[in-house]
Amino acid sequence: MSVLTLASDPEDATALEAAEAHHARLAGELAGRVKMLLTAVDRDPSAAEKIHAGLVTFCDRSLLTHAAAEEAVLYPVAHGMPEARLLIEGLISEHRCLTALVDALRNASGPAGAAADARALQVLFEEHVAKENGLVLPLLAITPEVSLAELLADTHRRLAREVPATGTEGAQNTEEGPEAGGCGGVCGCGDAEEAAEPELDVREVPHALRHATVFGALDAVPTGTAMVLAAPHDPLPLLAQIEQRSPGTFSVEYLERGPDVWRLRLSHR
Repeated sequence: MSVLTLASDPEDATALEAAEAHHARLAGELAGRVKMLLTAVDRDPSAAEKIHAGLVTFCDRSLLTHAAAEEAVLYPVAHGMPEARLLIEGLISEHRCLTALVDALRNASGPAGAAADARALQVLFEEHVAKENGLVLPLLAITPEVSLAELLADTHRRLAREVPATGTEGAQNTEEGPEAGGCGGVCGCGDAEEAAEPELDVREVPHALRHATVFGALDAVPTGTAMVLAAPHDPLPLLAQIEQRSPGTFSVEYLERGPDVWRLRLSHR
């Protein structure tokens, strides 16, 4: 079923797609950061501490502010619909669980203790946005008396007031970008032996979340360290977006060039 059949007008159809894309970016960035934390706990405890702190900051600036804006704008309208009342009350309860998990991350004695909470947070958030994408947003979009486009515009205005322009939300980029170029630094087929850097295999990540997951993982890579990216094809468009998003921040070295997998080391200068 197409998105257009789930909306009462073209503006709400566009708004529905944009909201789902925003959820994908949040879920992807969270997944990337959690992956880096889980990997670093075993390989580099000092790097894990920095990744842990960055994950908490991301949750405060992005996930929790997003949840608060939804509760202030979207949820009251949906709660007024008899068919959605219990669902919204359940989603509000999940917001409380998300907040509790972020607090557990914040107060964890160390990255190892935070790893389980981080993974639980990721699972809950992905399930949460799946309910919003599959139930709440389509319901608002198909209701003629409700303008989903206006509700989302209000939500974004609230987010803009609460999140600094240089914060995580401001750093996010769309998944549309140049199709080539911009490797972000030195690019070549090095023969150097690989260090024990964390590896992100995007072949295991749903397609809609891939770029956002890489962005989240890169945001979690401390200066002076690196991560290895495994992809099913040469990720030139992604490299261009990384350079556009963070000019001059990452250098790129190809470790393997197909035909089944492309592996690249992305080093944070």
